[in-house]
Amino acid sequence: MTIATGLATAPIAEPQLAAMAVKSAMEKAGLTVANSVLLFLTPEFARDPRPALLAASRASNCTRIIGCTAAGIFTEQDWVLDAPATAAMVFGGVGLAPAIHPRANELILSLAAPNAINSAWINEPGRRFGAVSGDATGQGPFKVWCGGRISENGRCETVLSGATGRIGISQGIRALSGPIEITQASGYDIVTLGRQPALNVLARDLPYDLRAEDNLPLHLLMVGIIDGDPATAIDEGRFRLSPIISTNPNDRSVTLSAQLAAGERMFWAVRQPLAAERDMRLTLDRLEKELGSEPDFGLLFPCMGRGPYFYGGVDRDLDLVRRRFPGLPLIGFYGNGEIGPLNGANQLLQYAAVLGLFHATDV
Repeated sequence: MTIATGLATAPIAEPQLAAMAVKSAMEKAGLTVANSVLLFLTPEFARDPRPALLAASRASNCTRIIGCTAAGIFTEQDWVLDAPATAAMVFGGVGLAPAIHPRANELILSLAAPNAINSAWINEPGRRFGAVSGDATGQGPFKVWCGGRISENGRCETVLSGATGRIGISQGIRALSGPIEITQASGYDIVTLGRQPALNVLARDLPYDLRAEDNLPLHLLMVGIIDGDPATAIDEGRFRLSPIISTNPNDRSVTLSAQLAAGERMFWAVRQPLAAERDMRLTLDRLEKELGSEPDFGLLFPCMGRGPYFYGGVDRDLDLVRRRFPGLPLIGFYGNGEIGPLNGANQLLQYAAVLGLFHATDV
């Protein structure tokens, strides 16, 4: 196999960490010259990652280095948060090529800094998947690189030549209600649902132990926005999620991060580790069936709000992939937003995990 990963960590962020990760991957793959390198670095490298990129280029004898900085990174070997680290995936026969004129159904690995993400770019041609770079605050510093150089516009988009793949999205929530029609909305505020005050409806649908209005766990509560037939949308995953920003006792409205309109349908949901783990299992089942053969490598992009801290110190998403496909070369990072094709369009997701499984056709 000419695809492999390497992971290196140390108390201090030094360029040689990148070289160590790449050399480890090159040895596993039996390569002396890489076609391409996917390289992720922790935030300690973000102010000036150029020395690390140069070290990775020398170690791989390759200038096509693609990647970004992120709050945490991982390979199939392990995950690293809160420590300087580098993760690399080296490619032999498969290559990462610039997406110059992407076709509508072409898979596009898409990376972006928080200040570079916009809906126009996400909705350009191609089925885009990836994540948003950044640190735990989403404020920076952060860097994205393509072709071994820092991207001036904060974005990188590449195609995987010599490979076919499938993309799965695990939104990992438990629905607390069925679809409800929005009967009044104002900007980001949901005022009434089924002609009842939105906050009243939320309180009614919450589990009993979460109903105290002065202590609602807003960081765990979400709204699912229905796409298509509401009767089957939740079971079929035809929805996108929006966090609840605040509840407003004065007018009994609920403020979201997305603007909705009267007539749309939505449901309440809660982020829950058991539900997320179950949903990831289902995502793996679907992807394995769709791919039709054992994958040769994988790319995983979970939200930083769904990593080891969410699962009580163990990354269940990563573990599920490793158990399903032992030894599979896998790389990814914890992002500030996830990018994936959902309901027929590219979406900027939150609290999701985007998984790509690929079969190399040219190795």
